[in-house]
Amino acid sequence: MKKKIIHTLVYNYEIPVSLEEHLICLKPRSNSFQELSNFDLQIFPSPYSIFPLLSDNGDDIFKLLFTGSTNSLKIKTESDIETNIHPDLYQLKNDYDLSLPLKIESNDSLIGFIKGWFPNGQHDPAAIRIAQEALAGINNNVLDFLYHLIELIKDRVKYTPRHIGPAWTSGRTLSERVGSCRDLAILLMETCRCVGIPSRFVSGYQFMDQAPDKYELHAWTEVYIPGFGWRGFDPSGCGLINHNYVALASSSKSELVAPLRGSFVGPSNLKSELEWKIDIT
Repeated sequence: MKKKIIHTLVYNYEIPVSLEEHLICLKPRSNSFQELSNFDLQIFPSPYSIFPLLSDNGDDIFKLLFTGSTNSLKIKTESDIETNIHPDLYQLKNDYDLSLPLKIESNDSLIGFIKGWFPNGQHDPAAIRIAQEALAGINNNVLDFLYHLIELIKDRVKYTPRHIGPAWTSGRTLSERVGSCRDLAILLMETCRCVGIPSRFVSGYQFMDQAPDKYELHAWTEVYIPGFGWRGFDPSGCGLINHNYVALASSSKSELVAPLRGSFVGPSNLKSELEWKIDIT
């Protein structure tokens, strides 16, 4: 499936400000699941320096450095991408040992993806409880656990868009019984980690059969499954990620894959406004 994605972000400030370092996470991955054929990045005002970087997960990031002052910052990206059909997980289900707990001790690179989301590395008690429920009656198979867990999350939490603020903890999401896509992605990630399944937070786009009034950036979870590698699951959407999704970046922390991170120098009570638009054709 070939798509063109145009993503525009505009920050307006009530008086001129001095822009400090900014990081952009808006370049889609290019791999076997999604092939990026063209990417264009436009920035106004033009930074005096752009540093391309690779994150610890291998995602493309751009570091921007500015001089002078401005009333606004505009970022526009254009991506031409083709998504491919994902292999069926159940097709090879019996060819690998998918019993829980997963045997990942020999892969040191995955250890960081099973730590708790709390600052001290502990798991959220609410995530532990729902993980125990999801384990009931599934014969400890990781795929059965994931599908059962997503059913439980959809039953307990109503997906509700929320544009402002960081992702909630699992405990708050389950207590409120509503959550944005990033809240649900954190809940799924944290619950998987409770049972030793490596998982990470992903930002990206989801295509709709019928285009919405306004596309928004989406979020989901990727888990590492022996024999299959990293595979995406969307607790606020269709479950298993397919060719209707385009991943931008992933991390253990949702704030590290924000489309734009940075700061500016100005009065403490300065008002700013964000406008965004995503076109997918």
